[in-house]
Amino acid sequence: MKIPKPTEGDKARFESLVPQDPRVEVKPMFGNLGAFVNGNMFMGLFGADIGVKLADGDKDKLMTAGGGPFGPAERPMGGYVTLPAGYTKAKAKPWVAKALDHVGVLPAKKAKPAKISKPAKKK
Repeated sequence: MKIPKPTEGDKARFESLVPQDPRVEVKPMFGNLGAFVNGNMFMGLFGADIGVKLADGDKDKLMTAGGGPFGPAERPMGGYVTLPAGYTKAKAKPWVAKALDHVGVLPAKKAKPAKISKPAKKK
């Protein structure tokens, strides 16, 4: 599976849609970007595609409006819908807000403890 790389323009568009909320953190993910609240991703960038995690009813509405699966074609990410490519910032922002509201009430993900590497055994 090849992971598409976003252009600087794709990244700028993604970042322009990230809500100005102190709970939100943007992190790089496999050459793409993810926006997180309480450690849970609510919005992601996969190549040029921006995906949002929505409740089932909202997911169906966005799919009907022209959204599609988000992530690799071989294995799309469950619960996420790609925003239609032609969506303006004004059309996309309400969907991003719905995603933040939906994911913002989920339990916080606990940080995984750092792995401690053990020295190699001597023979």
